[in-house]
Amino acid sequence: MYFHVQEFINEIAADEPDPAAANALQEGLGGQFGEMRTMMQYLFQSINFRGPDGKPYKDLIQGIGTEEISHVELIGTTIARLLDGSPRYQGKPADPVDKPGSGGAVPLNIALSEGNIHHYLVGAQGALPVDAVGNPWMGSYVYNSGNLVLDLLYNLMLESTGRLQKCRLYEMTDNKTARSTISYLIVRDQAHENAYAKALETLGVNWRTSLPIPKTNAESFPEVKRLLEMGLQSKIYSFDLTGQSQAGKIVQGMSPSGDGTHLDASEQTPAGAPMTIAPERPEEFSPGADADLRALIEATAAMEMADIDATFGRMK
Repeated sequence: MYFHVQEFINEIAADEPDPAAANALQEGLGGQFGEMRTMMQYLFQSINFRGPDGKPYKDLIQGIGTEEISHVELIGTTIARLLDGSPRYQGKPADPVDKPGSGGAVPLNIALSEGNIHHYLVGAQGALPVDAVGNPWMGSYVYNSGNLVLDLLYNLMLESTGRLQKCRLYEMTDNKTARSTISYLIVRDQAHENAYAKALETLGVNWRTSLPIPKTNAESFPEVKRLLEMGLQSKIYSFDLTGQSQAGKIVQGMSPSGDGTHLDASEQTPAGAPMTIAPERPEEFSPGADADLRALIEATAAMEMADIDATFGRMK
């Protein structure tokens, strides 16, 4: 079973909309080496895992796969934030939906010249399950051989390639919204590199002189440097409510990155950051709810939250 705590795994910084950065970030979400692949690959590997003696490895892969669900949520929301807003349009929910913006501006004109037109035409200024050129995400990206060593090798390659691409994404934009998420994912990709490398070391493979991949100066990125100083590159979370994860049997000792830190699998989850829902976009007819429908939505949400609190207690 999976539980959802309504917080982002990392804070998303505020900045101006940037559709071009949003489009580039689609590669980190729905590309061949993006967060949708890491999520699906690790979850399928853990679901299909065989051999009870290998439970620590199953727990490690499943824990990282669970974290990747939150990465999909984080990067998808970041894309939506970067798209949120049509320049020069100051429409209000009470306005007619076809009312032009100030100075006669056409609300969605930006969609014709910036980024991916589908972000506006199909996605209502939101993320899509595609790469940076609009190719749909494919289940054939998922690698699950059933062989533990081979799967770990592929997972290490996947994290390394993802980190390489995110370092490139960081260099493509100075938008604070984009960089806050990109920097976090650079560091967490390194944490996952370290975990898979340590798992391979326990199976006789030594990566100490080769990692991290890529050998970059990402530490010079201010946002990345702050996270590295917090030791975030050496933490692996269990996301296990019952305390049964054995991943800590693997994730311990010196980091394979050779940065002098010790690997730590003692924490269940990261601290999290407040989650907010994006504002309405009248020009996108989103959400398109009238007063009566809004009242039903609010009443239903209140009932569901009361039921959750009664069943599980208030999650903090």
